[in-house]
Amino acid sequence: MIENLKNTDQLINSELSSKVLKSVIENNELLIEIGANDLLEVVQFLKSNEKLKFRQLVDIAGVDYPDEEKRFSLIYLFLSHEKNNRIKLSIKFEINQVINSITKIFPSANWMEREVFDMYGIKFKNHPDLRRILT
Repeated sequence: MIENLKNTDQLINSELSSKVLKSVIENNELLIEIGANDLLEVVQFLKSNEKLKFRQLVDIAGVDYPDEEKRFSLIYLFLSHEKNNRIKLSIKFEINQVINSITKIFPSANWMEREVFDMYGIKFKNHPDLRRILT
């Protein structure tokens, strides 16, 4: 499994070298950190690349680091059933920065982005129905 993750890491770093800020394999999962402006292109690549096949969005989690300059992070967890791989995609951004919605790539992101908006106030550009659902 680790060898498979290493191959995935190499492919992503070779194809998206200018977009990957950091990549590390921990706990049998690959974590890729990218800039917020590259989110749509990277997510589309992960889903559509025939060697990767990350075709399921498992979750989107928000993280708040109040003492850091880039206060918020979003962690996207993707699964490739065919390759039996998981990948975590991380973006860090400043307060009040609007993040691109990935609902056109993964419609299931609709609810997850609404949840993040409700809990953290993070706004998503081009979201079809960004309104509170929990509070």
